[in-house]
Amino acid sequence: MMNIHNLSISFQGEYLFEDITFKLGNGDRIGLIGKNGAGKSTMLKILSKEMEPDTGQIAADKELKIGFLKQDIDFVLGRTVLEEAYEAFTEIKILEAKMDDINTQLAERTDYESEGYHQLMVDINDIQHQYEILGGYNYQGDTEKILQGLGFQREHFNKLTDTFSGGWRMRIELAKLLLQNNDILLLDEPTNHLDIESIIWLEGFLKNYAGAVAIVSHDKMFLDNVTNRTIEISLGRIYDYPKPYSKYLLLREELRTQQLASQKNQQKQIEQTEKLIEKFRAKASKATMAQSLIKKLDKIDRIEVDEDDNSVMTLNFPVSITPGKVVVEAENISKTYGKNEVLKGVDLLIERDSKTAFVGQNGQGKSTLAKIIVGDIKYEGHLKLGHNVQIGYFAQNQAEYLDGNKTVHDTMVDAANEKNRSKVRDILGSFLFRGDEVDKYVKVLSGGERNRLALAKLMLQPFNVLIMDEPTNHLDIKSKNVLKEALKRFEGTLILVSHDRDFLQGLTNSVYEFKDHKIREYLGDIDFYLEQRKVESLRDVEKRTVIKEEPKEKKQQSYEDQKKLKSLNNKLSNIESKINQLERDIKKIDSELEINYEEVTSQSNFFENYQKMKKDLEESMMKWEAIQLEIEAF
Repeated sequence: MMNIHNLSISFQGEYLFEDITFKLGNGDRIGLIGKNGAGKSTMLKILSKEMEPDTGQIAADKELKIGFLKQDIDFVLGRTVLEEAYEAFTEIKILEAKMDDINTQLAERTDYESEGYHQLMVDINDIQHQYEILGGYNYQGDTEKILQGLGFQREHFNKLTDTFSGGWRMRIELAKLLLQNNDILLLDEPTNHLDIESIIWLEGFLKNYAGAVAIVSHDKMFLDNVTNRTIEISLGRIYDYPKPYSKYLLLREELRTQQLASQKNQQKQIEQTEKLIEKFRAKASKATMAQSLIKKLDKIDRIEVDEDDNSVMTLNFPVSITPGKVVVEAENISKTYGKNEVLKGVDLLIERDSKTAFVGQNGQGKSTLAKIIVGDIKYEGHLKLGHNVQIGYFAQNQAEYLDGNKTVHDTMVDAANEKNRSKVRDILGSFLFRGDEVDKYVKVLSGGERNRLALAKLMLQPFNVLIMDEPTNHLDIKSKNVLKEALKRFEGTLILVSHDRDFLQGLTNSVYEFKDHKIREYLGDIDFYLEQRKVESLRDVEKRTVIKEEPKEKKQQSYEDQKKLKSLNNKLSNIESKINQLERDIKKIDSELEINYEEVTSQSNFFENYQKMKKDLEESMMKWEAIQLEIEAF
């Protein structure tokens, strides 16, 4: 299917990999692994022909179709979820446009006996036949099935893509790839934004995929469940084994042990030969034997032991000052988004030096409560932070807040203050950004490197309470272990949102399960929690247990009704975006008023503008409610 021969690529004079050769064939499901920055994403870009290698060749069939899911994607604004997903069917959409054009001509023309009219009838017949072969009469149903498999509800289908988060947009892009019937699928961190149900669905899809798949992922369970081959990029070389990740690690270690043993035996033989050479050199009668032994020594093929790239970041989270005994106290916390109730009447007490895990399905409010604690979003109820509490917060999409047009060094300097600006290079060095790497632009960093930079940036602020939402996304397995050990050593208070049982094991001493708008505390570690819930893994906990009712057959809507419903959904999406922006702007002004009331209010027409924003928000909320009622009427 695809042959890769002597492939090499370098950046700033250093090879990412050199003279790499391997093949991709039907049924290959490859886990592409390696440390952050080893070249995994670069390899996918080369295989997708998005990037040219320095040297080497890629031989593939001319008709080969390649689908590539990147970490960073761009969407055309103004399309609904369904419209964007339908972009997967380029040929079908072209044929639809041709059929519409011909049907319009047939409806308008009256020269039924003419040659031109007859030709139109022949053309429409040919196009319809081609349309059927390409699956034109099934693609809409297939699209809905794939979207639902990836977690979308039917009510999401007609919403604009620009109202969704980056994670949900990634799901739409993944849906498009799965619908295209590509020969090769290249997936860069496909599980980072998926919940457990969607991951399990994707595993089943990929297991039955007829073509070849190459996956960059740091999710060990996903790799073990899906892949049948592992290629590791390490120190410019590749190690290729026909085994999934965990079995590959065992084989790799066995091979290295054998190499070490063989190298040790060979070294003994070499040392004995060298002693004989020295001994024979001293005697003229043995000179010929000495020369013979030297030639024999020169011909020995020296056994080399595969090198391991053991470079890892150095990470410690220092505590700023000691806070009061109670760090966070929350009473009757509730949060709704429109009519979607996420949290209802939640009580929470977090004490100093505790280490707490938030677990549960996606959408149950874990990240929402974390954002409420750090003051990012509004809520109902009462929340109080303890005396001297200083919060450090690592958001789930923290790396997205980095400015791609800044260098690594500038990103840190701009975030630093007078006290720690001189330590920027030392901090970057401990996070493996050394030498010329600090001058790289953020936009060229891999997902894992961006996460490392976001962690380094976190070190510039003082904190005694650390809240981390899915911090292991994009991090390679060694970096995950370093982060885990650093969090174990952290002497402050930790709140950790994670789906990763391996990461949570031995790290927390209490678990809060989020379910049905409520939370429930388990006073023990993650293993104790799973034991109490009588399940083996977090996957079992996070599976949706609600049996979905089959949708009742709806009355066929007219074209005009469908058009109006789509228009209403677009209006609803736009007004939701406006409400979110107004709430953020008002919150920012309220914060500025608390800090410097006189300076802020002295601005020209301040109160008029401020009241206008509040009135605008109120009117927008009323419009939202009116549109929602119209939609429900359908």
